[in-house]
Amino acid sequence: MQRFRPKSVKSAFRWLILTAVVFFLVQTLQKHWEEVTRLRITAAGVACLAIALGITLFAHIFAGYVWSWILRFLSYRVSGAWGAQTYLKTNIAKYLPGNVWHFYGRVNAAKQIGIAIAPATLSLLLESLLMAAAACFFAIAGFHSWLQLGIAIVILISVHPFFLNLVLRKLKKTEPVQIDRYPLLPFAGELGFLGLRSIGFVLVFLALRPIAGSELPLLISGFAWAWLLGFVIPGLPGGVGVFEVIAVAIFSQQFPTAQVIGAVTLYRFINTLAEGLGAGLAAIDSSTR
Repeated sequence: MQRFRPKSVKSAFRWLILTAVVFFLVQTLQKHWEEVTRLRITAAGVACLAIALGITLFAHIFAGYVWSWILRFLSYRVSGAWGAQTYLKTNIAKYLPGNVWHFYGRVNAAKQIGIAIAPATLSLLLESLLMAAAACFFAIAGFHSWLQLGIAIVILISVHPFFLNLVLRKLKKTEPVQIDRYPLLPFAGELGFLGLRSIGFVLVFLALRPIAGSELPLLISGFAWAWLLGFVIPGLPGGVGVFEVIAVAIFSQQFPTAQVIGAVTLYRFINTLAEGLGAGLAAIDSSTR
């Protein structure tokens, strides 16, 4: 009798998600291909894209600073510059198969400056939970869903010191870490990170069409919801595909599908370019020190 293997089930689920994502994207693109090819970007639109690139790059730099705040919260004195540089150099690795190499790179970098594996890993767990909570916070701005509100509350409760310390006590083979206060500053930082990413997305959308003030809550909350699902659902590395499918499904109900496809595709390019530029700048900065 063949033994049950959780890893094989996880791999099968990942391939199922990937197949569904690719099928949806191909079908949608085929259906609206002619409309997509008719999209044009004006000079003002190009300016919007340039500003979106700058804001998205700043968002990733800021995310590195927030990670350094999390390490300080865990009583490890690291500089914001080190956190930003390490984050930028390693974050691009999330596009490698496995989608874990950016985490491995940061844990290894933390280890090199004397931070044990347990608190370094905990900092990444806290970062992920707080990012998810921040995304839920923005997601409920437009949808007012009780489910999203409930998820946000559960995540915020899960990072309370009482529950975190329960988990840490289970890690008997690692260096003990004790948390004695709630991570308010890191959570505020993750709210800032998601806010900047949302602004970048809105600017990309604005490059293709005018946006009414009443449409902003939908764009921000829809982006946050698509980003969150791309963050937590296994699929292609870096959330590629999952984010696009969710965004198209959400925004096509309110905006022309061709414009949504164009905006989502452009945003993926802008975000990846920002991550690449960030990694390059961080590498240049470290080589000159």
